[in-house]
Amino acid sequence: MGTQNHTQVKITTADPSALGLFGLAMVTFVASSQKLGLTEGLSYLLPWVFFLGGLAQVYASILDAKHNNIFGTTAFGAFGLFWFGVGTTWMIQLGFFGEKLAANGDPKQLGFAFIGYLIFSLFMTIGAMETHKVLFFIFVFIDILFIGLSLSSFNIMYDVTHMIAAVAEMCIALLSFYGSAANVLNTHFGQVVLPIGKPFGIFKK
Repeated sequence: MGTQNHTQVKITTADPSALGLFGLAMVTFVASSQKLGLTEGLSYLLPWVFFLGGLAQVYASILDAKHNNIFGTTAFGAFGLFWFGVGTTWMIQLGFFGEKLAANGDPKQLGFAFIGYLIFSLFMTIGAMETHKVLFFIFVFIDILFIGLSLSSFNIMYDVTHMIAAVAEMCIALLSFYGSAANVLNTHFGQVVLPIGKPFGIFKK
């Protein structure tokens, strides 16, 4: 019998965190401009919501799953799907699916969705403590964002809580731009170009 030679090929994938963070940065940057009153309307937000907030983060989630990174997979996947949900909600509000569906919306249902995501982001914030400090503070501002969105959806001190959400969302955008840049440049140059801070080391020594 002849001898068979087998060659193993290992396929590696790049760290998708930079892409995922860039997607998060872009969608929150554009969306916060509307909440802050710098822009008006929802129509031109939708492409960034679906492609950057949704698709880019879901794609990053899939790649993180190949890295066996449960934290990145869950974070990017959950927030990518969140933006698909937000975009669809805005399309309903704009009457894309008909006036009857638009007239049947209850903002309090969005409030419950935001509370659900607040619960999610709180325990993910604990997990982010053992990644790096930039990501940790991104999650802190995500927590604040969902607190503001939840309260404003129930019309609790609307002007104040809406502005809290707007400012928090802009902070998420700026920190995410920095985190994305740090991931790309530090990896590309093989040295620390933009520091991101060490993990807190509370749960992992």
